[in-house]
Amino acid sequence: MTGVAASHRPRIPLWWMVVAGGIITSVSLGVRSTFGLLVDPIADGTASDLGTISFAIAIQNLLWGLSQPVAGAVSDRYGTARTLACGGVLYAVAMVLMSTADSAGMVILSGGFIGGIAIGAASFAVVLSAVGKMAPPEKRSLMLGVVSAVGSLGQFVLIPATRMLLNNGSWERTTLILGIVALLVVVAAPAMRSTPIVMDPATKKPDRSLRVELRRAAHSRSYLMLNAAFFVCGFHVTFIGIHLAGYVEDIGLSSSTAATALALIGLFNVFGALIAGALGQRLPYTWILAVIYGLRAAVIAAFILIPASTTATLIFASSMGLLWLATVPMTSGIVTNQFGPTHAGTLFGIVFLSHQIGSFTGAWMGGELVDATGSYALMWWFAVGLGVLAMGLHLMINDQPVPEPPPAAGGGFRLAPAGADLMQVPPLTSHHES
Repeated sequence: MTGVAASHRPRIPLWWMVVAGGIITSVSLGVRSTFGLLVDPIADGTASDLGTISFAIAIQNLLWGLSQPVAGAVSDRYGTARTLACGGVLYAVAMVLMSTADSAGMVILSGGFIGGIAIGAASFAVVLSAVGKMAPPEKRSLMLGVVSAVGSLGQFVLIPATRMLLNNGSWERTTLILGIVALLVVVAAPAMRSTPIVMDPATKKPDRSLRVELRRAAHSRSYLMLNAAFFVCGFHVTFIGIHLAGYVEDIGLSSSTAATALALIGLFNVFGALIAGALGQRLPYTWILAVIYGLRAAVIAAFILIPASTTATLIFASSMGLLWLATVPMTSGIVTNQFGPTHAGTLFGIVFLSHQIGSFTGAWMGGELVDATGSYALMWWFAVGLGVLAMGLHLMINDQPVPEPPPAAGGGFRLAPAGADLMQVPPLTSHHES
């Protein structure tokens, strides 16, 4: 929606948007989180190997990422409610089609391509951008944390429900029911129709075009590092979400342990998101994110080094849950701080594309390496190394408003010298780049 059009819409209370956004996120992420339990049944039912079904989920994550900037731009221009409603309908269609799949190709088409586009339109990235625009700066991190926390309940509820459905019926019926659940996104979408722009110091020029904002982003070293760090988040959550069940069974534990572990991730993510949102009102987002990624690396390393047991697995899941999607409201908040709310949907969508490239890598590599080596060991250690890398990147990111890139000789634009993005320089007049 344009600013003029938006001004004529009724103002939806912030708490209403937070609740509705939490429900949408809960359904969108909750349905997606069940794929970790569906991988083996679908592989068996379609006579496919683990690598092939993992590739379908990897395609889903990649298409989710590729569609996210587009969904963000459509939401910024035409409204969040319409974008989410269309995504909810497409999500249901994808799940229904997947329930009829009799080959790996159909799984890749429905759950991979169509499902990825659908999740992109109905995702928490669109929801968080809308809430970020609505919330005043002093409440933004807390509100984003609450939305993420409520959204985590979907994983906690739907994973045990999916396990029960699979134990008492076919994966086809289970997938069909999940498609019906996805329609709840359409029901909750109207509450997201009001997204008035809240002006704050990050918005120096409210009339900036998207082209100008994209140019600012391309010249911001901190924004580029944020993209690189969010790749790690995608790798972690998708690798663990999709392959933890298989790994748990490989080390001799039961499938019920795997389902409980995935549910605990969703439950403890509620607390992690709330804690991160509250801390974001007092501490720099970059510090919080550095700690989160460092703790992820430590928790994963401890999990693969200590003897395997049900207790160790459940403690690992609970610990990872605290660190799971607590990164998302902080990352979204950094983008809004850097560029203001006007094009936050598009700019966070670009960062989220990096997240989904990491998701593609985690899902696909996990399946391929297990097929090739018979072990998840290499993937776990790769996840540890990436966690350390992301911690270092966030310690170098400046989350303050991004200055204008000054014109270089010849009227063009040049990249800043090393360290310039960390300096507090006035926009428009500095000779340093962002």
